[in-house]
Amino acid sequence: MPSLRHEALLELFRNRPVLAAELLRDALGIELPAYAEARAESAELTEAVPTEYRADLVVQLWGDTPRLAIVVEVQLSPDEEKRYTWPVYLTHMRAKLRCPTVLLVVAPDAGVARWCGQPLETGHRGFVLKPYLAGPESIPVITRPEQARQAVELMVLSAMAHGQGEQGAAIAETVLPGLAGIDEERARFYFDLVMWSLNDAARTALEALMSSGTYEYQSEFARRYFTQGRQEGKADALLEVLDARGLQVDEQSRQRITACTELAQLERWLRKAVSVQSVQELFAS
Repeated sequence: MPSLRHEALLELFRNRPVLAAELLRDALGIELPAYAEARAESAELTEAVPTEYRADLVVQLWGDTPRLAIVVEVQLSPDEEKRYTWPVYLTHMRAKLRCPTVLLVVAPDAGVARWCGQPLETGHRGFVLKPYLAGPESIPVITRPEQARQAVELMVLSAMAHGQGEQGAAIAETVLPGLAGIDEERARFYFDLVMWSLNDAARTALEALMSSGTYEYQSEFARRYFTQGRQEGKADALLEVLDARGLQVDEQSRQRITACTELAQLERWLRKAVSVQSVQELFAS
């Protein structure tokens, strides 16, 4: 079953299909045909025999007709089965779409990337499949705010590939500028991915930027996100104190605590929680 990280990586390409073309052209130096549009299409392939194959994602580059199909595969661990299914993906999509077809494997882990980059011998003379590989060595390190603003999905991919390394703190500084111009739901999702990918020092630096009222790129989203995180943390701490003291928290009281959006109020309740004899006393003025 696909993992959350696997699906999150695919979501970057669904949200920005041209990302597949950008990686091939800019990161891997592949010459692409002229195209006007990139589309994420169904990745399902079927044969006449009752066997179904499903690639992760297919991106089509279009002019007046399909110019190139890019089979995008996210690989987070070695999987010997892919040595047999990857050639199938290419030949079936080529037959279905009637256009040149390439395989782009995205592998943020260096060891997995080395495995993915090995040529696949099909047994037929001259038919050797060597995937185009987007791994840590080819995924660009995004450290400038203007880069993040122009291609926020590439910034997130950069964080997922390099956020644990020495460039983590520099990558963190691009996050808020990159998220400032996109819708809140997508920004929240991408922020979670980046925070999950950064090392401890970079994560701490990003949190400090979010809490700083002087940071020039701090968006309304960032302020709300940081404030909400502090509120949720205080509410969780309050409930833990009450539980540790053996005080019964009824559902109505629990909802009142978790729904509170005033940090000052949560802090007052937290201080009182160490000495009150009941939850009702906690709420007494």
